[in-house]
Amino acid sequence: MRDATRADYPHLASVQTRWMDNDVYGHVNNVTYYSYFDTAVNQYLIERGVLDTHGGRVVGLVVDTGCSYFRSLAFPDRLQIGVRVSKLGNSSVRYEVAVFREGEEVVCAAGHFVHVYVDRKSNRPVSVPNETRQALSHLLCKATA
Repeated sequence: MRDATRADYPHLASVQTRWMDNDVYGHVNNVTYYSYFDTAVNQYLIERGVLDTHGGRVVGLVVDTGCSYFRSLAFPDRLQIGVRVSKLGNSSVRYEVAVFREGEEVVCAAGHFVHVYVDRKSNRPVSVPNETRQALSHLLCKATA
């Protein structure tokens, strides 16, 4: 995914770094990238009307995640987070994400995370809802890096 370009990601979300994102070494702390991933994916789902964070019967829980870091970022960088889906299963979705500094083509970090869809009350896996599946189908990639 290090060689990926913006064109490899069907959705790009804009994210502004914050002062608090920097650590004592003067760059965005590694754990903060995961919040960028969550923000980009959940923003996509909310904008398409398939995620109701407060009242939805079905929710996606993160069960696996990872990230590789290639170039440092720091406040006040503006970012674009590329999002694609590499696997759309019965009850799970694997997202691949890439972090780009605004205006640059070089990937600064690339990662993944997996949502398992569950019934909010029972916390048991359920099928990805049809509306969600349709929204995610627009993000499917043919090959992964």
